[in-house]
Amino acid sequence: MKALHWKLSFIIGLIILSIFMLYPTIDWYTKSAQDRERLEAMRERPKHILNLGLDLRGGTHLLLELEVEKLDKSEKLNDAMQRAIEIIRNRVDAYGISETPIAKVGTKWISVDLPGISKAETAESLIGKTAQLEFMLVDESTTAAKILEEIEKLDKPAIDSNGNIDPQIKKIIPSYLTIRKAKKGAQDSSETKYFVLENTVPITGAYLEDARVQTDSQFGMPYIAFSFNKEGAKIFENLTGRNIGRKLAIVLDDIVYTAPTIKDKIRKNGVIEGNFTMEEARDIALVLRSGALPAPVKIIEKRVVGPTLGADSIKKGIKASLIGLTLVILFMLVYYKGGGLIADIALMLNFLFLLATLSYFNATLTLPGIAGMILSLAMAVDANVLILERMREEIELKKPIPITISTSYEKAWSAIFDSNLTTWITSVFLFQFGSGPVKGFATTLTIGLVIGVFTSVYVTRTIYEFYLTSNPKRLSIF
Repeated sequence: MKALHWKLSFIIGLIILSIFMLYPTIDWYTKSAQDRERLEAMRERPKHILNLGLDLRGGTHLLLELEVEKLDKSEKLNDAMQRAIEIIRNRVDAYGISETPIAKVGTKWISVDLPGISKAETAESLIGKTAQLEFMLVDESTTAAKILEEIEKLDKPAIDSNGNIDPQIKKIIPSYLTIRKAKKGAQDSSETKYFVLENTVPITGAYLEDARVQTDSQFGMPYIAFSFNKEGAKIFENLTGRNIGRKLAIVLDDIVYTAPTIKDKIRKNGVIEGNFTMEEARDIALVLRSGALPAPVKIIEKRVVGPTLGADSIKKGIKASLIGLTLVILFMLVYYKGGGLIADIALMLNFLFLLATLSYFNATLTLPGIAGMILSLAMAVDANVLILERMREEIELKKPIPITISTSYEKAWSAIFDSNLTTWITSVFLFQFGSGPVKGFATTLTIGLVIGVFTSVYVTRTIYEFYLTSNPKRLSIF
């Protein structure tokens, strides 16, 4: 009896723990889309939640090409590709899209899925930035002033609608000019300002320790607050201490975002301001945290899945799952009576435990992943059918109820173990050699099989043992 109490306590404890682990997911997806976007920008997305994949949430698929000709000559292509993939994954994870499929394709291409990002500009900004952050002093000499005068004499805008620098300007100042893009974009040339910078780069983003979005208390405008590591803080302190009164340009990928005047010695912390929207500030902060790519990447293929299509997939998937689950539950109740009810309880717990486990590991759910879940649930039902059919055979042999239950589980175990083991081996190979949707299917199937064996054997047997404490006269399975 004491052992039975421990078993029941263990199962009840797992139920409570699963509900606790599922709560962040439920709470997150009951919020409005605007609230979720705001929390993601502030890096306040819950750590352990179930994410939705590209086919369910909508988003963008990109195929990137690493510009190998711009790699450092000392760096091997394979090493550069691995580093680029790792940096891209860090950027995507920091954006709040965990476990997204990112894979090497061929020798110099990278495939990336970005669930929830259906704006092509956002996807390109997130992935395509080389993220070369540099802190450079502004050249305020008479020579620099003459260069700026030459730019002002041009009859046409210095940058076109795509943000490209006019060739004439490049001829005049090939290594000094950077462009600060205004909030409204490059189309409005009056919103564009030019800076002539000194040749040297005293400190780069390689020394950054952190970068995050904050808002000012007066107007609520977002800006990027950054901090250096110990070595970078020492360099930055010397730089700002020697140049009080001068302007220091903060340059990201050859664009000057801000050039404040140094008013005092700064050791570790600083800010980047630039009339950003919250989304722009978030994107810049996360690419700074992730580091710089070994070489620029260009997008050679882009496919967008609209959120409406994803919502439609969710709606139809939920409908199909509910119909199938209802039919299975009803069949088990009608055909196996009380035994079917116990099997249905185990099925519900299987579903609860599986969702909680996926949420804890921050997994990404896709349509193939849902298929893996359904297959694992079907395997769990099949295990209960084997047990119940064996019980019917034992009852026909006129055996006592306690012996009928223990014998049924013992004799059904080998078939349950074999069927789950062979399926599990297959799913392991799918996970190892598959990619994208195939890996998602294998992941949910693998976890689901383990949980299915636990609920269909351990949980149901514990329920039967509890049922035996009431000294029943018969088993309701006919």
